[in-house]
Amino acid sequence: MPVPFRTLSLSLTSLCLLIPGGSLRAEDWHTTLHAGVVNAPRYSGSDERVTAPLVGVKVVSPQGFFLDTGRGLGWGFDEDNFGLSVYVGASDVRKDRKSGFKGSDELNGMGSIKSRPVLGVDGSYHMGPIILGASFEHALEKDEDDRDTGSSWNRLKLSINLPLYEGRYGKVIGGLNSQFGDGDYLRTWYGVSSAQAARSKFGAYEAKGGLISRGGELTWTLPIDERWSVSSVLAVQYLSSEAADSPIVERRLQTSVVGQVAYSF
Repeated sequence: MPVPFRTLSLSLTSLCLLIPGGSLRAEDWHTTLHAGVVNAPRYSGSDERVTAPLVGVKVVSPQGFFLDTGRGLGWGFDEDNFGLSVYVGASDVRKDRKSGFKGSDELNGMGSIKSRPVLGVDGSYHMGPIILGASFEHALEKDEDDRDTGSSWNRLKLSINLPLYEGRYGKVIGGLNSQFGDGDYLRTWYGVSSAQAARSKFGAYEAKGGLISRGGELTWTLPIDERWSVSSVLAVQYLSSEAADSPIVERRLQTSVVGQVAYSF
């Protein structure tokens, strides 16, 4: 579940991406259905938590085209020691009122950050058992008249993953990551403009681009048979000072937990 990556709120989308998947190339069509539950902060920096259902699907064609509820529509390949994928999807959202599994009343007056189209690129490189990863996302402008919540932004995630265990009890993978955002990203998700300060309980805060957070994931996957598997993910993000100094941030250390069942055919 992943603010958005999807980042540090550790959104539902971002956590879905931590679940291991199959190769982006296949000899035939390949479909994976998954369902489970996620417990995560209501927004990046929140000390409120929410437990929500998690349902998704990923379909991969023999040519490498895919439809993934976690990322969107794209194309990729994963051969030998190198993998690359490009996709078009939708960004995360943040509501300034508590509504179902989204938003928080603590953000009243900040304005809602609406979803907008996202262009993404994911790459991976295998160095023996170590997997180096890089993911870049560019969100298109949502509303040119609302710079506080509608600006375009860019985000980069660098990661390193290593298998820690593989045996009769499944497979455990550990990973470390760092996330970076430009000035528009930090302003959108952590900044408080003078207009937002006048409408909310927060003081004005100007967030600058740079490091968003450092974190890690621990993923355990247990195959039941050739089609069924169960998995769980523990994800931790520690917000950088640029994000953590924002008045909307109540807790610097953000944790999320996912459990799910997957069926592939």
